Amino acid sequence: MIALAIAALIAAGFALPLAAQVQMRRYDETRRQMEDAREAILGFAVANARLPCPASEASAGLESFAAGGDASNGACSNFYDGLLPGAALGLAPLDAEGFVRDAWQSPRNRIRYAVFGGGAALNGVSNALTRANGMQAATLGGLGGASHFLFICSSAAGTSGSGCGPASNQLTRRAAFVLLSLGPNAAATPPAGSDEARNLSAEPVFIHREPGGNADFDDLIQWVPVHIVVSRLVVAGRLP
Repeated sequence: MIALAIAALIAAGFALPLAAQVQMRRYDETRRQMEDAREAILGFAVANARLPCPASEASAGLESFAAGGDASNGACSNFYDGLLPGAALGLAPLDAEGFVRDAWQSPRNRIRYAVFGGGAALNGVSNALTRANGMQAATLGGLGGASHFLFICSSAAGTSGSGCGPASNQLTRRAAFVLLSLGPNAAATPPAGSDEARNLSAEPVFIHREPGGNADFDDLIQWVPVHIVVSRLVVAGRLP
């Protein structure tokens, strides 16, 4: 019995590092997926002179527009709480409904996507980033002079739907779009007011910090500043 107990302790000692290695690999794989998605979104922008709308749960991996919305007005149905439109972007592999799942692979682990818009106007052009030729209509001056795009904050403390609160909490206010993985605890409902809850708030404010690999915070977030989008379109001859 003593020998079995010792063997069990040794096995447990090996199992914990192995589990940590598996989690690390899943984080790395998800980061790679998000990099691929980032490039696919920028490629879509070059081809279509606009950023894609997020998908909805019911849109089968395609863009989802609001009632009366389409590419001509850029009115998305889920600007801040949608999913990556994997089918529209030609990404693979996809699940049966056309969405990209992160490395944890549960239905709740579909990669999420948010884009600045929601009726906000840039130089008088509403939904300029998702409207066909909307960035061209807004002009480089309008894009560069906008007061803000999506906010990325270091903590949910002090945040609201309109910003990060204290300046020290703000990482950027100029993110054109955001990619989000809910990590290994995707199936859990985050506590109200937590950093993870803020990332699901359907508002233009997101939290980024290094994931702890536990229930405290394990989201992965990647954002692309508006100047990167503009640069790609200028090089492609889509702007000015």
